Amino acid sequence: MEEKDKVLVVNLKTGDIKAYEALYEKYRNRLYHFAFGYLKSHVEAEGLVQDVFVKIWKKKADLKPECSFKSYIFTIGFNLIKKTFIKRTARKNYIDSEVDRETVDYSTLDSVDYTFLLDNLMGVVAQIPERRRETFTKSRFDGLSVKEIAQEMEVSPKTVENQITLALKFIKSNLAVENNQVN
Repeated sequence: MEEKDKVLVVNLKTGDIKAYEALYEKYRNRLYHFAFGYLKSHVEAEGLVQDVFVKIWKKKADLKPECSFKSYIFTIGFNLIKKTFIKRTARKNYIDSEVDRETVDYSTLDSVDYTFLLDNLMGVVAQIPERRRETFTKSRFDGLSVKEIAQEMEVSPKTVENQITLALKFIKSNLAVENNQVN
């Protein structure tokens, strides 16, 4: 293990924000590329880096300076990637089980409209401020309840509800603007 990492971890354990920032700056790009290699999504890879370093901050008192910090964060990252794939699979299985294939019209026009709308939606969602986007994503894409999100993000359920409401208003107004530009 690098001696510099060891010193930074010792300082981080005491709550030194400069040590935290130094470790973040040193490893964020490597961790991002690692995550992107699996997830193939810039947004998810960025979110994963943030999640890893939030976990590091929360667990800073438990860090072991004698152990490899790099191995530790990449292990956390890999475990979060596995959870992402489990959620994706569960969501896909749920959608597949709910769709009655005989009643769905798969015409080319509907498919193009759906793809266009989804692309626009994802573009608008990417413009939402980070914490609000994270809250919205956990609610609408990951299927977590307000209570689960509040516990995970360590905020009140009311804050989660407010963030989701603000995200929905932002999406609605920006999709309306984009639709008016298209028409």
